[in-house]
Amino acid sequence: MQKNDEMILKIEDMGVDGAGIGKADGMTFFVKDAVIGDVVRAKVMKLKKTYGYARLMELLEASPDRVEPKCPYYRQCGGCQIQALSYEKQLEFKERKVRNNLERIGGFSEIPMEPIVGMEEPYHYRNKAQFPVGTDKDGHIVTGFYAGRTHQIIPNMECALGCEENGKILKIIVDFMNKYHISAYDEKTGKGFVRHALLRFGFTTKEIMVCLVVNGDNFPHSEKLVDNLRNIEGMTSITYSVNKENTNVIMGKSIHLLWGQTYITDYIGNVKYQISPLSFYQVNPKQTENLYQYALEYAGLTGEETVWDLYCGIGTISLFLAQKAKKVYGVEIVPQAIEDAKRNADINGIENAEFFVGKAEEILPEYYENYAREHDGEKAYADVIV
Repeated sequence: MQKNDEMILKIEDMGVDGAGIGKADGMTFFVKDAVIGDVVRAKVMKLKKTYGYARLMELLEASPDRVEPKCPYYRQCGGCQIQALSYEKQLEFKERKVRNNLERIGGFSEIPMEPIVGMEEPYHYRNKAQFPVGTDKDGHIVTGFYAGRTHQIIPNMECALGCEENGKILKIIVDFMNKYHISAYDEKTGKGFVRHALLRFGFTTKEIMVCLVVNGDNFPHSEKLVDNLRNIEGMTSITYSVNKENTNVIMGKSIHLLWGQTYITDYIGNVKYQISPLSFYQVNPKQTENLYQYALEYAGLTGEETVWDLYCGIGTISLFLAQKAKKVYGVEIVPQAIEDAKRNADINGIENAEFFVGKAEEILPEYYENYAREHDGEKAYADVIV
């Protein structure tokens, strides 16, 4: 087998990145955009000793599980890999990968896995999106997502996973930049002003956040942008974050208010959370609530338990479990996240949650030592650890 050779492959599996897997001439080939059950004509692009990579040239026989992708850009965009596979089969694929990893890496044989829990509607569920801003080859300002393994922007303001308000917001931002000659950032030169647009949406509260990441301290004509954005129903927070570093890290360290407030609020179950541009918050609110309900069910809390939530972030799981526990302790290394967690506890009137800043492997031994010292040698105890 040589590079540029063509072959017929029956796709029998899929890799962790969603590429189809088929075998020819004693070798395994990975074929992007092919799904389990496809028969394809593919061209060899790269060869290793026992495997290779091939490009899909022609779909000869479509898998019975192949569907028409909802997004017209899915092949170019690096955001989604398996949209051409039916959602039912996507779930089977993911469940099988977990099981295979437990067997192959973990060495387990009898694995008591519960069935995977999917969504009723697996589109427009993301409450957060970060859109890079740049220019196309003709110098026009564009935004969208990067192509796979590159920083080439595929123009797309209507991502099928994001909330439907995103497109309207992005159009306002691009129109504003064109009208007032606000430049887009160029990674190669380090010049240009707007780097990214961070958008958040509260699915329960319907509150919207816009945070532009910019390469400079002053934001020219920002009042004009605010005038246009604030007319969108639900707009609550308009800010900008300064990032002048030559880095792939998206957000800067400082947040500056342009209009409204520096956060939005949303709920998981009955618990309310404040979410700032820098907050970590689960991006799929529906599945987050499902996940936390399972954690609550498995914990079997009766109101008498002590719970430790390690790597607690802004306290999402901590406060959710505090509704049913006697005491919850949260540990997180990011100071800002712990400030958010404490504020979220206050917002909800939750008084049985306590939070610590630091590494879990350092905070817990220190807490246990102090507890024993203060309680005549009695050992601290945890009923549940998350």
